[in-house]
Amino acid sequence: MTSLMNSVDQRTNIVGQNRLELLMFRLHGSQPYGINVFKVREVIRCPELSELPGANPNVRGIAHLRGVPVTVIDLSQATGGKPVSDLTNAFILVTEYNRNTQGFLVGGVDRIVNVNWEQILPPPHGAGRSHYLTAVTEVDNKLIQIIDVEKVFSEISPVDETVSESVKEKAKDADFKDLTVLVADDSAVARNQVKRALSTIGINVETVNDGRLALNWLEAKAQELGGDISAKVPLIISDIEMPEMDGYTLTAEVKANEHLRHVHIILHSSLSGVFNEAMVKKVGADQFIAKFHPDELVSAVQQWMNS
Repeated sequence: MTSLMNSVDQRTNIVGQNRLELLMFRLHGSQPYGINVFKVREVIRCPELSELPGANPNVRGIAHLRGVPVTVIDLSQATGGKPVSDLTNAFILVTEYNRNTQGFLVGGVDRIVNVNWEQILPPPHGAGRSHYLTAVTEVDNKLIQIIDVEKVFSEISPVDETVSESVKEKAKDADFKDLTVLVADDSAVARNQVKRALSTIGINVETVNDGRLALNWLEAKAQELGGDISAKVPLIISDIEMPEMDGYTLTAEVKANEHLRHVHIILHSSLSGVFNEAMVKKVGADQFIAKFHPDELVSAVQQWMNS
């Protein structure tokens, strides 16, 4: 399994080309699932787990990885399935989401596949655990289901979505009623978090589910306004991982369009690390913010709305 992940750090050249690599895994049976390789720090055989009294029922325990305790979530049970039962043959995907490190217990791990974001599609109605799916794709004539891990994590460890009074105070004299911020994110949880945070300071928010829909919305707005839209839509907040068009590609498309290029762009992602800071500069975004800290996001929005 170490060899499977050894080359992850050498794969960054596909990012920014609307491509990604999925680590394929199983929960029960033969149904394949996928997770973006860049969210996975390592894959390990499930070690002995320590109990965590009072924890959420979907938390199977604590794994001690080189002396560091990591909470292990049963991904099957957390998405409405039966618990992973055979821990001796199970694996843990050690991931970074929303500034936290956690492990997801899965039944088995398969391989890494390289796909285009255009092949990643919104889930069809009635597909598997649709309540927890964020996207699907097809590999070797099999439907790969991509779970909304942000939703799973938010149910087990809810984040504080409160915007502080001090941040609200800074916006009390601002008049945003004629301005709109476009939010693009395939996770309903993330879209609602951003919308609630921005509504506390009176900002109008439009939301879309992916980068392709975001670009279509922006181009339609440019046609409606007859040119540069930045006076009315000064800011886009975009996830990075999205079906059909990722946030990096969306940013590059916006900056290449004469009617859109003056709109500021914040890339807002559960993917973290120095890598994203470098990609922000490469594609021309204005800022990268790791999910989800309401004060940091709202403060940044105020800055770009006023610039």
